[in-house]
Amino acid sequence: MVKVWYNDTESGQCLNNDKNSPKFISVEELYKKTGVEYFKLNLDTYKTDGILDRIKKERGYSYEDEMVCSKECLDYEEKSMIFATEHLHSDEEIRLFLDGHGYFDVRDCCDQWIRIEVSAGDLIILPGGIYHRFTFGSNHYIKQRRFFINSPVWRAYNRSAYEMGRTTVS
Repeated sequence: MVKVWYNDTESGQCLNNDKNSPKFISVEELYKKTGVEYFKLNLDTYKTDGILDRIKKERGYSYEDEMVCSKECLDYEEKSMIFATEHLHSDEEIRLFLDGHGYFDVRDCCDQWIRIEVSAGDLIILPGGIYHRFTFGSNHYIKQRRFFINSPVWRAYNRSAYEMGRTTVS
């Protein structure tokens, strides 16, 4: 099952009275607080069981591709930095993880980080306009399917230091 928790990644502290354990929340709470949707798909049957096809049809997704990123990729360092920079997209972002693992951090309505650990079989849908970032897990590898309406349009709007309430960038 997917793990979701509040995490103050600026200071490295978990947002909980017990600083040694994270404050876990349910997938339902994640949706209520952020609009992020989560589905667990069976990778052995997802191409034929109709679940992914229904989601794609309901959302109007007609284009998809597959992306693999690892330390062996020529642009791994660049991709890692782009993914880890806090940003948003005007359209929703939908990803099906086929292999590897990583972490999506999303902002809730109070601007606090919620961390979502994703791995093979996890399908995550981030609504348009939500600030987020992605970091690789310890294996530095991810294989995922990306879904788009029509042709792929992926424009990230990075969050500025000013928007985050900072006067200087460290």
